Amino acid sequence: MIMRKCAFLSMDSLDDFESYDHLVEPHLNALGWQLDTISWRKKQVNWSDYEAVIIRTPWDYQQDEQAFLNVLAEIEQSSAHLENPLEIVRWNIDKIYLQSLELLGATLVPTLWHSRLAEQSLTEQMVDNFFAHFSCAQLIIKPRISANADNTFWLDRDSAKARLIQLNKTFSNRDFMVQPFMEHILNEGEYSLFYFNGQYSHAILKTPKEHDFRVQEEFGSRLTQITPEPALLKAAQTCMAAIDKLHVMPLYARVDFVRHQHGFALMEAELIEPSLYFNMDQQAAKRFADAFVERMHQLTL
Repeated sequence: MIMRKCAFLSMDSLDDFESYDHLVEPHLNALGWQLDTISWRKKQVNWSDYEAVIIRTPWDYQQDEQAFLNVLAEIEQSSAHLENPLEIVRWNIDKIYLQSLELLGATLVPTLWHSRLAEQSLTEQMVDNFFAHFSCAQLIIKPRISANADNTFWLDRDSAKARLIQLNKTFSNRDFMVQPFMEHILNEGEYSLFYFNGQYSHAILKTPKEHDFRVQEEFGSRLTQITPEPALLKAAQTCMAAIDKLHVMPLYARVDFVRHQHGFALMEAELIEPSLYFNMDQQAAKRFADAFVERMHQLTL
């Protein structure tokens, strides 16, 4: 059998990360596809050697997002089909995209949006205003373009003022966002629901280790497979419907929520390089492979 060729876009080294994309390969092989994994930083790749390139684990792209976007543009200019497409990546790479989802019915974590500080500096008064605005005791300040919780600060009033120099240095050339710290992250965790071709696949709960707020597995969080309660599933479906109105439905999506008031608030809709946790559901990797092959079939119709 002649195998068709596709590629997963990754990074130079995944040694410090947990990735489960290898679980997809046997399912793709069974469906007639050969899979290569290629770093987005690799030079002189002939992307036209592949029918499709799927963005999967380029978890350092935030270090030079423009170079990353340039590589995606090269792929789209080749004969390869890019998933998720560049249009969606450009929209999703800056977390201000959340505003457009809110306009279409998604409930967000309350957020203040700020441009990079440039010649302005954060002052103690500005920090006090953040706490007063949210009537909270703890804040999260993070870049609008980020991954892996890089440059994310969990602060109370004292630590925020003590770290003003560091905050000003970090956000002098980065647009950023300010949110109240969501206490349910600590006592419950963050929920992630996964969709392939717009169809629900599986869901997990990510609970940080003690004295931490980061839910990424690399930071010691605990992962639990769950069946989402109706309110959570409805919130996720509202988000996916909003994405579908704004763009062509992506091949994959991970939508992250935290319990908030009497429902759930959207933390992020991950459409670029989310971990899809194929290890947490025995059928997830097969569902993904099937969704990809169906996607490619539809392109030929």
